[in-house]
Amino acid sequence: MTDICASDRFKCVIVNVIDNLSWKGVVVEEVESGGRVYFGKTKPEGFDYVPGDILYIGINPLPPEIGDFTMEVSLYDAQDNRLDWTFV
Repeated sequence: MTDICASDRFKCVIVNVIDNLSWKGVVVEEVESGGRVYFGKTKPEGFDYVPGDILYIGINPLPPEIGDFTMEVSLYDAQDNRLDWTFV
């Protein structure tokens, strides 16, 4: 088993982009596992991505005291700029 580091990135394909009033909602699918993650508050400034484009996710485990959440998942562009994050 391989340990996952906070600096690891996993290639994802954009499945859907939802244009909300103030934010972009983005659904990405991790290429190897097929797992999907929804990011609900991606800033629309400079967000010119469409379904089929490639983005990346990073995973950071959370301490057990957080409760039901086990990790923080962040969405990154190809230049490693953090676009959004969520707990799962």
